[in-house]
Amino acid sequence: MNRNKKISRSLVLITLLVALGILTTLDISPVQAAFLPSGEYQNALSGSSGLDQEESGNNAILVIEIAIGLLLVASLVAIVTERLRVPYTAGLVLIGLVLALVGRQEINVSPELFLGILVPPLIFEAAFQVKAKDLIRDLAPILSLAIPGVLLTTFLVGGVLYWGTDFSLTTALVFGSLIAATDPVAVVALFRSLGVPHRLQLLLEGESLFNDGTAIVLFNLMVTIALTSTFSIGESIVDFLVVSGGGFIIGLLLGLLISQAISIIDNALIETTLTSVLAFGSYILAEQFHVSGVLAVVAAGLVSGNLGPRRMAPTTRILVFNFWEYAAFLANSFVFLLIGLQIDLNILLSDWQAILWAILAVLVSRAASIYGLSWIGSGVPMRYKHVLYWGGLRGAISLALALSLPASLGEQGTVIRSMAFGVVLFTLLVQGLSMKPFITRMGLIQKSTAQEEYEGISARAIMSRTAHNQLKTMLREGLLSRPVWEILSGPLESHAIKLEDAAARTIQSNPEIKTRELESAIKEALNSERATLQDLFRDGNISEDTFSKLVQEVDSALTENQSDLIEHLKNRSTRKVEDLITIIVQDKDQSKISDLLESAGYPITHIASTGGFLGRKNATLQASIPAGKMKEIMAILERAAGSSSTFESGDQEGPSDQFQLGATIFSLSIERHEEL
Repeated sequence: MNRNKKISRSLVLITLLVALGILTTLDISPVQAAFLPSGEYQNALSGSSGLDQEESGNNAILVIEIAIGLLLVASLVAIVTERLRVPYTAGLVLIGLVLALVGRQEINVSPELFLGILVPPLIFEAAFQVKAKDLIRDLAPILSLAIPGVLLTTFLVGGVLYWGTDFSLTTALVFGSLIAATDPVAVVALFRSLGVPHRLQLLLEGESLFNDGTAIVLFNLMVTIALTSTFSIGESIVDFLVVSGGGFIIGLLLGLLISQAISIIDNALIETTLTSVLAFGSYILAEQFHVSGVLAVVAAGLVSGNLGPRRMAPTTRILVFNFWEYAAFLANSFVFLLIGLQIDLNILLSDWQAILWAILAVLVSRAASIYGLSWIGSGVPMRYKHVLYWGGLRGAISLALALSLPASLGEQGTVIRSMAFGVVLFTLLVQGLSMKPFITRMGLIQKSTAQEEYEGISARAIMSRTAHNQLKTMLREGLLSRPVWEILSGPLESHAIKLEDAAARTIQSNPEIKTRELESAIKEALNSERATLQDLFRDGNISEDTFSKLVQEVDSALTENQSDLIEHLKNRSTRKVEDLITIIVQDKDQSKISDLLESAGYPITHIASTGGFLGRKNATLQASIPAGKMKEIMAILERAAGSSSTFESGDQEGPSDQFQLGATIFSLSIERHEEL
């Protein structure tokens, strides 16, 4: 344990040194203009700096160098945070803070860079992953948190700040609206790694998808009110509906259009490119019409994610999902590193009182929103509410809105930026880093006692087997004497065998563990087959046509639901068939009996039959029965039918047993059973 801690600390130190070295070697100041809004950049080009085209080209190269440097830093941070098991995004912010503090470098990032380039891939990827049926099931609580919840947060935060600071009410409401948007990126990534219930993840991510757009629309309204000092509730409601509804409609239409185009195209690269056009194009087009670009991206992602994959080839589906997972990783890396680089700790320290009031206001408003509104729709468990409350992190949207504040707000605008940075820093570092122990305390990590027991036994078996193999290697290489090997090898091998047997018994008695391991093994086998195909194609052993045909088969298996295959394999590998039964039932009872038997894990074969057996039109069913399961079969049939039946065993000499059922059953013993 101590050795691991030393290694982890060394990795952190190395990462900091490498990151610092990368960014301090770059002369960032000449390219700051490239990160400014386009108008200011043009002014810089035409102003006193006198940059010619060659210098502008050099600046573009320097921007690329900075981007590559940031990506390398992000990769190193990802390695360390995975080792330390802390949220990746929190690690990025910390590294950004250290670089800004120690490296003394300054990168001025415009809000357009956040909202126009980095936010669309984040939102599109999240919406693309959401299943429509899951969203519809919990749409009521999600929308209640995304619309009334944003309004409640805005006014509560504004009210607390108006009461506790010297802000005017309109300025306080501006801050309330920009801080209302949640950013659960760090939390959702943690949810996926820990196996938190899917519904909880959907509630948190669904709320964020919709409240991002709602908060931006509300923010623009509040800024207008603060600057003009005019307010009309009727006009504000109309503007809110037009801007938010218009953005959603544009995204919906573009999503349908691109999904239709994908259905008639059979080229993985083109289809992936079209999804990229959709993600950024929906935002750009919506902004051109002065409606919500973020909500347009949400709608486009939802439509594309639910319609597009169904119309894609399996290989294309894998490529598209992998592409957007990587695009979201890139965007997250830049967003949270830039958040850390943007935060000036000196300003935060000078405005510490306002920041404390802002943090208090955000925590109070979040509690009111979650515990006051989550009752709408299907019930949300109290443990889920606690996690939703503490998981209300703030991030890229709040930062971008703070950076876009007009200069006419004066000194209060500067304080608002400090408060936004302070709240973002608090939620990412305090709430984000404490989320894993909090989830554990809530008992939401879905790992049973049997799973933990199996993992422990399996790990010990692997350890013992590895130790045995290591000693065997040492013996073979002359590093261990044979007398010592003979003393140690027997007990080690015996111990490993006992542990392996114990692991096998545990997995046999817990079908859910076996199912998970089967699913993982099947995917690993299919990925191995795909890698082999790529090697064969690369070495010229198979043609491109053969490769395309076979890789489509493997990708189809990878993307399809494995549950049916897993059940078949489990039954095939564990059943020792002892009897074959033929069931003659009334035609009206066929469906009911078949459903009951198949749901209990007994596959049924339907055989066409005619005649007036049982006095009515009948149907014939056949099923193979594992050893010791005949009583269970009869119990199922007793529940299914209610009149007379006859049970005849093919190997019995005496008279047939009689049961009061609506079926006649013939049972034949099986000497040999094979499945094809």
